[in-house]
Amino acid sequence: MEQMTTHEEQLEFLRKIEGQIRGIQKMIEQKRYCVDIMTQISSIIGALNRVENEIFKKHVDGCVINALKGKSEREKQQKIAEVVDLISRFRKTA
Repeated sequence: MEQMTTHEEQLEFLRKIEGQIRGIQKMIEQKRYCVDIMTQISSIIGALNRVENEIFKKHVDGCVINALKGKSEREKQQKIAEVVDLISRFRKTA
């Protein structure tokens, strides 16, 4: 499927998350306190959720809105079904 939006601005956040993950690896190698490790993991999960939310928002603002403005009823229904499926999947992981 053709990509109508870009997510380049999320790369900076993903690189920071990558660094945080390497930090957790070092914490484990250094046998750091469990609670400290879990705190860092929670921070990473929050950061990933923010990236996911931004990408989802851009998808709705760009791809979905463009489809809904278009003439194809089939494409409109596909985008609506796609958003419903995404929301359902997000609920399962929350």
